[in-house]
Amino acid sequence: MVRLHSEILNQKTYATFGGDESLNLSPLLKVHPEPHAERVQNLPELCLELLSEQKETWLDLREGYKSLKDIRERNVPCTGFSVRLQYNPRRIKSSLAAVGEENINERRCFLCLDHLPEGQKGILYRSKYLVLCNPVPVLPFHFTVSHLDHRHQAIAEHIDTLLHLTTDFGRAWTVLYNGPKCGASAPDHLHFQIAPSGQMPIEEEIPGEKRLTLMAQVNGVLLYRVPDLGREVIILEGDDPIALGSAFKVFLNALKKFLFINEEPMMNIIGFYKEKKWSLIIFPRRKHRPDAFFKEGDARVVVSPGVIDMGGLLVTPVEKDFDRLDAQSVESIYGEVSLEGKTVERAIGAIVFPSLV
Repeated sequence: MVRLHSEILNQKTYATFGGDESLNLSPLLKVHPEPHAERVQNLPELCLELLSEQKETWLDLREGYKSLKDIRERNVPCTGFSVRLQYNPRRIKSSLAAVGEENINERRCFLCLDHLPEGQKGILYRSKYLVLCNPVPVLPFHFTVSHLDHRHQAIAEHIDTLLHLTTDFGRAWTVLYNGPKCGASAPDHLHFQIAPSGQMPIEEEIPGEKRLTLMAQVNGVLLYRVPDLGREVIILEGDDPIALGSAFKVFLNALKKFLFINEEPMMNIIGFYKEKKWSLIIFPRRKHRPDAFFKEGDARVVVSPGVIDMGGLLVTPVEKDFDRLDAQSVESIYGEVSLEGKTVERAIGAIVFPSLV
């Protein structure tokens, strides 16, 4: 079985990227297998090269990226913030994905090595992950970072990987995480997403201290709350990734306590590394989908918010939803799926007073 796994991995590996295992260093280089051994590139360059090659050799990916030319977008100004709607009909399968435990157990995991499409290849990342091109992209450059092993989607024990990814990709990219119950279409297989910076409206809305409310500072990690965005938004920022990861886990455990749960709290995360600082934008959640998603007939609204949607780019695979969604309906969706403010406030208090957790 191990030998078979190794053979499949070798077949699916387009190139490799190693990097330094220390979070205090910025891993920059990789080692290519043939025929690329004569060149040394950083991870974004490798990914763009992979994307170009896969467009040539993998029909599904080529068609997926061609479909981006046909998407429609429009801005919806809301109270204190704005969203951009995207009509993207190829995302219908993802939006309607049945992610209940019974459904997951009955289908093949599409991220497992031996289930990847024949033409799909990836970049072996730090010997544990494959960076893959997303065949149903939302953005012009959209990658999935999938663990080689079939293991549950969980952030607490893998926050260091998210921070490694932000460092390896650099300031021009964001690293995205969907919790297993709020946006991950493969909740049974650990994965992240990679997208270019500046694609989600929230990235333009949060810069500057005027918009942020500093709630706490613990071991050099700043914790901000961002008001008036229609949903709860927490930002952790620091120049020490170890301390940042620890502060994140304290916040995570605080949410567990005040939600009276042992499992991972519902959340979406945007991570990035700029100006020698790591940042996590956290969207605490209470629901995966709004009630309108489950209605019948014309009353149904096919919106299934994941991290990109919570970031302000709301994907609507059904044209009538794209045409009719307005500020009131968008604000209602965000308010319904976002965690209530009182619980978030209690969790923040636990950051300041860890002994309460």
